[in-house]
Amino acid sequence: MPLMVNKRVNNVSSSMLGGIERVGNKLPHPFVLFVYLALLIIVASGVTSLFGVTVQNPETGDTEPVRSLLSGDGLVHMLTSALDNFVQFPPLGLVVVMMMGIGLAQQVGLIESAVKRVILAAPPRLVTAAVILTGICGNLASDAAFIIIPPLAALVFRAVGRHPLAGLAAGFTAAGAGFSANFFVAGTDVLLSGISTEAAGIVDSGAEVSAVANWYFMVASVVTLTLIGVFVTEKIVEPRLGSYEGGDDSTALEQAQVTPEQRRGLRNALLATLGYVLLVAVVVALPDSPLRGEGGSLIESPLLDGIVPLIFLLFVVGAVAYGITVNTLRSSGDVPRYMGEAAKNLGGFLVLIFAAAQAIAYFEWSRLGLWVAVNGAELMESLDVSGLTGLVGFSLITLVLSLLIASGSGLWAIEAPIFVPMFMLQDVNPAYVQLAYRIADSSTNCIVPLSPYVAIMLGFIQQYDRRAGLGTLFALVLPYTVAFYLGWMLLFAAWLLLGIPIGPGEALHLP
Repeated sequence: MPLMVNKRVNNVSSSMLGGIERVGNKLPHPFVLFVYLALLIIVASGVTSLFGVTVQNPETGDTEPVRSLLSGDGLVHMLTSALDNFVQFPPLGLVVVMMMGIGLAQQVGLIESAVKRVILAAPPRLVTAAVILTGICGNLASDAAFIIIPPLAALVFRAVGRHPLAGLAAGFTAAGAGFSANFFVAGTDVLLSGISTEAAGIVDSGAEVSAVANWYFMVASVVTLTLIGVFVTEKIVEPRLGSYEGGDDSTALEQAQVTPEQRRGLRNALLATLGYVLLVAVVVALPDSPLRGEGGSLIESPLLDGIVPLIFLLFVVGAVAYGITVNTLRSSGDVPRYMGEAAKNLGGFLVLIFAAAQAIAYFEWSRLGLWVAVNGAELMESLDVSGLTGLVGFSLITLVLSLLIASGSGLWAIEAPIFVPMFMLQDVNPAYVQLAYRIADSSTNCIVPLSPYVAIMLGFIQQYDRRAGLGTLFALVLPYTVAFYLGWMLLFAAWLLLGIPIGPGEALHLP
């Protein structure tokens, strides 16, 4: 039976998303948005400098004037620093390296086979949990998870006698709303931590946000969101859908099965990665290990400083073992070729980062960022808004903005230079500000009208219900969005109140 959506719910939801889409469509491309932002900073620096605005530097205690980018010194700085701003922007090298490793694993077929294996091998009672767990961890494959997991989940649900739209909804929202969570350190961790580090430098030039700064919390988030997703699917979404009487999907399901050769590839990839992890563990455990820090510390150590190259090699080792087994790697030359193919997808990211790097650098050099942070922190103090209360308020601001700006990294590049220094001056660790951002931004991924994956998901839905529209999609995914955000924020609040570190050596308040 086709999905029967209450007309009132459909009309209201379509109207809400339509309004968001109209506002969002008036916003320029994120690259252009950063160009406008840079121009705004240039003009604002000139105006504030003209009025003799000063700010007290929290690092030195000195009172310093806001510098004008419209001056001769400002013009020279913009021209001579443009390349350095881009090349030295922290996320750039980190993301390129990570994407080469993950891209290799994706190109040889390792990630897709692993996703299929987990979902298709799950017992019928655990199908929902397998779909959601795999969808959440699917962000290792970046946006490819949106293409692979939802249709596969629909086939599996149909095969066990359940409504395929429930499988689509579970797979899509897990991959979207749970995008930031993972058992592993992924590209998102690397990208956002780099932007956070750059923003933190506005008030503390030595501050650094590690790629594993949110790791403990994100591991717990996978389990929490999986339980929430199972509940929403089986107790809210699926009962509304009722039974489904459509065509037989057995042929498509059979074609989606993992072949014996791919199973051997997955086994060999697992053995190779376990061997690599064991080797690293042995080196770390050695007396006077070069990967340990002073006094044998693991928190401030070369191990954590070099975590991105280590994870890169982890993906390379697994991908090579899988590729050789299934014959997608026929020569050593295939490895750099596949890495190059993966790097091609970074073109849009590089263009965006170039503009974002200039805007953030202008904000820092002019001291406008410091001035905004100091005054914002004073305002927060006067309103008695700090710590958990302030972070929750910040997440709500992000929740609204994320509906209009589809690029998660783009939105963080706008918010981080303002809010990270502001919270730092309130003694709040930037890793916690980043985490509050990730929860809000990730939760809304499935209801952003400007996201291309909303249109793709609608196409998947219409394969099972030709009359489905945007309201149908909204009615399916909204329960997940609300439940994920509320459950995630409750976990965040409990985590902070209990004083549990969100990552290695990360505490709420700065040392």
